Amino acid sequence: MGAGVSRTSATENDELGTFSFSSSQTTTTLDDVPENCISSLMMSFDPQQICTLARVNKAFHRASSADFVWESKLPSTYKFLLNKALGEHNLCSMTKKQIYAKLCRPNFFDAGTKEFWLDRCSAQVCLFISSKAFRITGIDDRRYWNYVPTDESRFKSVAYLQQMWWVEVIGELEFEFPKGDYSVFFKLQLGKPTKRLGRRVCNLDQVHGWDIKPVRFQLSTSDGQSSLSQCYLRGPGEWAHYHVGDFAVKKPNGLTNIKFSLAQIDCTHTKGGLCIDGVVICPKEFSERLKHF
Repeated sequence: MGAGVSRTSATENDELGTFSFSSSQTTTTLDDVPENCISSLMMSFDPQQICTLARVNKAFHRASSADFVWESKLPSTYKFLLNKALGEHNLCSMTKKQIYAKLCRPNFFDAGTKEFWLDRCSAQVCLFISSKAFRITGIDDRRYWNYVPTDESRFKSVAYLQQMWWVEVIGELEFEFPKGDYSVFFKLQLGKPTKRLGRRVCNLDQVHGWDIKPVRFQLSTSDGQSSLSQCYLRGPGEWAHYHVGDFAVKKPNGLTNIKFSLAQIDCTHTKGGLCIDGVVICPKEFSERLKHF
């Protein structure tokens, strides 16, 4: 009965205009989400996804630039890397997003003979070392070796062997690697690269001696890791990556010294027609992507 009275009274009051029931509706949009919450969520995405989310609206764009978001994506050795790329004095003047972008671009060091960059998706470190950074037996004697200019190299030139009995190439690097497993490859080609009428040509006239005995590849690190392998050089006229060995970095934020070499020192025959572009050092899981290096 009471309920009936209440309904009757409400109806009457509504008709008289003395009673009204109103509900306030609040619409919540993405613009109302606090920026620090958005930034915290972005830490769970990879860098490319963060850049995509930054286009949602202005709040997402501002949140995507937070230092703590990009610091979580940088490798633990990023200060060492930035020092190699720019010098330590530039570190304080850059945001973490700017640092990430800079390290993802090619960064040359050691008089331009070495290069590193971060993979844009995973922030893992990759390196390429020019043939000009190696100790090559007889490199100063133009009867045996020459540096040949070519657009096929990241460093715009390659070491080219015309003919020699004793072939030995040694390289060394001291670097602060993030924790992980890495692989080392020599990038080589049988044949001299050139261009004719604007088209790529590979001169094979001086290629000889590589099918008689295999080439020996060797790797060692300052913490006692080592590997040794042998193989015949293959595929004249095409660049190929030859696996030297793997090494693991278990303690980050410390310098690791690695030494690698290529040798064919059987003096019963001459060898010639070999191009050496350099050495690739990359995360072990990147081995299938070597054609991009």
